Amino acid sequence: MMEYVTFGRTGLQVSRLALGTGNFGTGWGYGADAEAARAIFDAYADAGGNFIDTADVYQFGQSEEIVGTLLQGRREDFVLATKFANGAVAAPNRLVTGNSRKAMVASVEASLKRLKTDRIELYWVHHPDTATPSEEIVRGLDDLARAGKILYAGLSNFPAWRVAHAATLAELTGKVPIAAAQFEHSLVHRDPESDLFPACHALGIAPVTWSPLGGGVLTGKYRKGETGRKEGFGGRVFQDENSKARTATVDAVLAIAQELGTSSDRIAIAWAMGHGSVPIIGPRTLEQTKSNLGAADITLSTEQIARLDTVSGIADIANGSAGS
Repeated sequence: MMEYVTFGRTGLQVSRLALGTGNFGTGWGYGADAEAARAIFDAYADAGGNFIDTADVYQFGQSEEIVGTLLQGRREDFVLATKFANGAVAAPNRLVTGNSRKAMVASVEASLKRLKTDRIELYWVHHPDTATPSEEIVRGLDDLARAGKILYAGLSNFPAWRVAHAATLAELTGKVPIAAAQFEHSLVHRDPESDLFPACHALGIAPVTWSPLGGGVLTGKYRKGETGRKEGFGGRVFQDENSKARTATVDAVLAIAQELGTSSDRIAIAWAMGHGSVPIIGPRTLEQTKSNLGAADITLSTEQIARLDTVSGIADIANGSAGS
């Protein structure tokens, strides 16, 4: 069964793995229909998972709609997180995109309707825009919290300095705290270990990480001719096996999976879990879901972790903050 952790400096208890629902729906031409999404959701819930992560833009609103339906009758069993900044249609009006308070208010109201709920536990700013200052973001999130629309605030895909700046502004002005930061992290994308992880640790911010499989490359499936996210999302959220270091990393993941008699996805996710974050899994099928969830039962040895750290990262990362 799933273990639970305290979410940053909040009193919230979340499961060690979050369920990302970017594949819930077919609005992007690639994903899981409502029936398949229900099977994925139920398998995650049956394993003890309680942290659901979605966004207004996922499948152009279909993900939120499906999640809202799936939560009916069991809403209080889950921590619900969603994001704004991109809009929920292919060509959204400029006034409902970006990080402005205008976009924030319009987006949260639309998300609440699609999610069929009266509040969102964790509301993410999906990514920074090129205009909105942190002061406006912090004030807008505080307004939503005071109105009871959201309970916690988070920043997704923001650089470490902006996370720290916003968190400090919120603390000094008595606004709703920045409770969490979401960013990409995997054996083929370890940059956050030099800045975002230390910032989160220092400020008591909960790190939530996406793409622990590097878009699937760490499973080795693309070596067999599968396409998956390599083509499914137009090549986005995908890390290619395009260097000797990455080839060595995939080789090491596959070798350790063989040693433990398990699947490669579980090795990559278990490694990511060892960094104190809540990794988000984003399966498209029930089979992938069950396999991903098995990572919670994997214990990597000190020697295996060292091997993965060495082949995947530069020396100062592999010998320093990688296992913290």
